[in-house]
Amino acid sequence: MKSEELRKLIAGRRRWTEPLSPEARERGFKGWYASKRLPHFDSPGAQQFVSYRLAGALPTARQSEWKTLLAIEDDLERQRFIEGYLDKGYGECHLSDQRVADPVQSNFWHEDGASYRLFAWVIMPNDVHVLIEIWQVPLGEIVKSWKGYTAKKANPLLGRHGQFWEEDYFDRYIRDEEHFRRVVHYIESNPVKAGLVPAAADWPWSSARFRSKEDLSGRTLTHPNAQRIPLPPEPR
Repeated sequence: MKSEELRKLIAGRRRWTEPLSPEARERGFKGWYASKRLPHFDSPGAQQFVSYRLAGALPTARQSEWKTLLAIEDDLERQRFIEGYLDKGYGECHLSDQRVADPVQSNFWHEDGASYRLFAWVIMPNDVHVLIEIWQVPLGEIVKSWKGYTAKKANPLLGRHGQFWEEDYFDRYIRDEEHFRRVVHYIESNPVKAGLVPAAADWPWSSARFRSKEDLSGRTLTHPNAQRIPLPPEPR
């Protein structure tokens, strides 16, 4: 998205979003803001779908293919096409290594119930999808912490150095219960869609493994030790 279009988009969304409280601003929350290319939303209590990928997930050798994807103006459409491309696994797929994927998963659990509430996640071979509710810490700081910790763990294990994760991240705030359920399904069905496993619960690095068989509602804390909080009944 071009800078002027991005500026107008952010200005428009700020007009219909409830302003942040002074206390939230003091804690570093920004509301609607923009990175170099993407819009972001950051507010206490917001439920956010977050995606980010490995720095080498889009290989330079196939640049002619993925540069077209990056040129798509609409950020949601661009993200959808990029994720389809990532499923082909042309670039680096370090997250398919258990030594790397396990720390990424356990790191999500580390601040669950403290800085945020973790609802769903999946660690694909070259990217990550997470659904959280933000509590005490701004989303940008949460993602920075996830990336920084896991990069320091992964690089020595893989005998590499340099940038491990792509610089930016994609986020989409959850509008309502229907949207929430669709995002949970999208996250947990990713390994099946990519042809990695026959069933979502078979993938070792996903919330689908921990979701209660008795409670198939979307709004369930998925950490194995977390208290389960069911969704309200489906509307009739």
